[in-house]
Amino acid sequence: VRAVAGSRDVNTMGFCAGGILLTTVLAHLAARKDKRVKASAFAVMLLDFDSEAAIGSLSATEMLSAAEFGSAQAGVLEAKNLAAVFAWMRPNDLVWNYWVNNYLMGEKPPASDLMAWNADGTNLPAALHKDFLAMFGDNKLATPDAMTVLGTPVDLGRVRQDTFVMAAIADHLTPWQGCYRATQLFKGDSTFVLSNAGHIAGLVNPPGNPKSKYFAGPKPRRDPNEWLAQAQERPGTWWEHWGDWMVARSGEAVAAPQTLGSADHPALEPAPGRYIHT
Repeated sequence: VRAVAGSRDVNTMGFCAGGILLTTVLAHLAARKDKRVKASAFAVMLLDFDSEAAIGSLSATEMLSAAEFGSAQAGVLEAKNLAAVFAWMRPNDLVWNYWVNNYLMGEKPPASDLMAWNADGTNLPAALHKDFLAMFGDNKLATPDAMTVLGTPVDLGRVRQDTFVMAAIADHLTPWQGCYRATQLFKGDSTFVLSNAGHIAGLVNPPGNPKSKYFAGPKPRRDPNEWLAQAQERPGTWWEHWGDWMVARSGEAVAAPQTLGSADHPALEPAPGRYIHT
């Protein structure tokens, strides 16, 4: 990205599991005193798995061992299996609702951009699945130096750039109080916002929706509920708050390039790419 954009540093953003991966990258760069990432934003992401969450019901050692064995045998954790795990955390809404309406009643599910987003799954490599299970079962990511990435120990306390942390108030998968914990694990200046709705609707929340709102408040302290008591409810989408935050940490605006990529990094094909059709 730096080479294509001609920029000495970049701002990054990671959602959910992508945010977990991004934190390990930032910890690795911090261990090498590499400052190419200036600021980072995260959304609906758990880093401390001691937080109360529905996914904690799956943390029994035997279940984690069986999950690791299954993906190791196949080489991947298939997207449909991962989706099933998440669906059974809210069975009334995400399992039985469709079983009754679509299977018993024969009705077609309504077209929805959010459901299209939800259905866009991906297989998880077995090695990465194993690492995620270690983070989940032993809370290694929140424990300084408990795991390594590319040969360097992971200590989120070394991540000192500005961070923006977003959570959703009705999120069943990554409860907002658990997401809030990230503001305490990073040591740079942190901003926290709380969106309405759940894991996906709270995230995919473009301007123009009259039902949208979010909470913005003071500098995050230790207690998330204390933060919420002092926060202000604002109409609109958290995107706007993030946009202002990102612009304040970016360089001067420049004209958009006329072509994509660069000589060393040419564009491959039109978006969204061939993978979407396979």
